[in-house]
Amino acid sequence: MLRLFTDTDTDITKEGAGKYGYELISMPYSIDGNTVRPYEDFETFDAHAFYNQLRSGVLPNTSAISEENYVSYFEPVFAAGDDILYVHFSAAMTATFDVMHRALEKLKEKYPGRRFYEIDTLGITLMSYSIVCEIGQMYLDGKSAEEMVEWAKKGVYTWATYFFADDLKFFHHSGRVGGLAATMGTLLGVRPIIYMDSDGKMTSIGKERGRRKAMTALIDKMKEIGDEVQAHPVYVGHADAPGLVEEFTCLLRETFGNDLKIEIVDVNPTAGSHCGPDTLGVCFHSIRR
Repeated sequence: MLRLFTDTDTDITKEGAGKYGYELISMPYSIDGNTVRPYEDFETFDAHAFYNQLRSGVLPNTSAISEENYVSYFEPVFAAGDDILYVHFSAAMTATFDVMHRALEKLKEKYPGRRFYEIDTLGITLMSYSIVCEIGQMYLDGKSAEEMVEWAKKGVYTWATYFFADDLKFFHHSGRVGGLAATMGTLLGVRPIIYMDSDGKMTSIGKERGRRKAMTALIDKMKEIGDEVQAHPVYVGHADAPGLVEEFTCLLRETFGNDLKIEIVDVNPTAGSHCGPDTLGVCFHSIRR
């Protein structure tokens, strides 16, 4: 039997994971030295409460999980005689998967007959969410691990994610953005347009002054590289920014039609620790990233 895993950095909720049969690996964050493990320390993510903490001046930190943590997730599955397919966020963004592979080497010695498959979504949050949903549906449709891994070799490049953050101090705190860029963004209202590139890294491709212009830039990118956008779900992710979501979804429908399939997704708290409140992004089917 094949068991599916994903992690909380993909934006999937406990309810969403259950829909497809995923088991969730919790990626932690810490506030004032207190570590929180999403969907282990709480059942439901209260995005408004979390992002209000950040608005009040809190700067969370994130960290990799240990070999022992990975063993605790995977060993019961191998011990039961099952194999694993893990659909995860970008390995290019963290060292945690080096730790995971060390844990797996030990488990393979103990359970030599078991198979471990992985799909790197080469993204995080919305980018990963789209792939998690695709693979989850394939799993429900009875596809084999090999078929899903083969699809992912090209499939992960057929979704694109573009977003902007409202306040770059959170990226600055996490080391994702240089000090000058963070200062300029905060003081001048400049919002870099960021995307997940083909190497699984966040890359800035331009900047806009003001939220409306930033939203228009996301729409323009969808028109430029979108592929059968109306035939696939469009995922809109936000960090407690319902007003921006409402405005942006109106722009989407004006551009692509009222029957556009839009799903609104909360940015998970671990990734949200890096981007901060009022971040807005979109993920759509595309000819390239």
